[in-house]
Amino acid sequence: MSLSETMKKQGDFLFRSRSYLPIAFIPLILIALIKSEYAELAFNERVDTIWEIFCIVLSFFGLAVRCLTLGYVPRGTSGRNTRCQTAESLNTTGMYSIVRHPLYLGNIIIIMGILLFVELWWFAFLGLIGCLLYHERIIFAEEEFLRKKWSNTFLEWSRKTPLLWPKFKNWQKSNLPFSFKSVLRGEHSTFFSIVAAYTFFDIIGDLLTEIGRASCRERV
Repeated sequence: MSLSETMKKQGDFLFRSRSYLPIAFIPLILIALIKSEYAELAFNERVDTIWEIFCIVLSFFGLAVRCLTLGYVPRGTSGRNTRCQTAESLNTTGMYSIVRHPLYLGNIIIIMGILLFVELWWFAFLGLIGCLLYHERIIFAEEEFLRKKWSNTFLEWSRKTPLLWPKFKNWQKSNLPFSFKSVLRGEHSTFFSIVAAYTFFDIIGDLLTEIGRASCRERV
């Protein structure tokens, strides 16, 4: 099997399984939350609070990128389907005029905020590498699908539109009106996922810290 075929196969698998993959990282997350106690001790409470607020704002900025994207896309595109790739038209305006994968860009920003919240450089680094590799495979599979379906139209758009780093001078306003309904339908789960992730990290992190301190007191 060629490299391109392997990457497409992996991308299709990750695309179908993307709702469940975070479960596989729970052991690493728990280890990081235990270790984060030492990072918190290096900062005073005020600095720690400011850092946590920054991380939360960063994640909600990523959500805003996703909302701005979905608010202008036509039906039958940029959905949450997990069974297979679908696209009734090729999005090239709005957010898609400045970056080819604005939804994935939003995902990466959201995830970076959550990773940085733990305050461990190695956890953020490993998480970012994993996040980029994960999205690379999905993007490869998705662009193969789009290239085969839209051919020259896709190639022309992809030549002038960056993959994930926005090129703002390319901005083209969408002909569609902004749809709050599409945003609420598509992004309510993302909103609650962000809230759940930060709540989990905060509560479980404090709990593990207290358990660790209690264990240390018993040994003393």
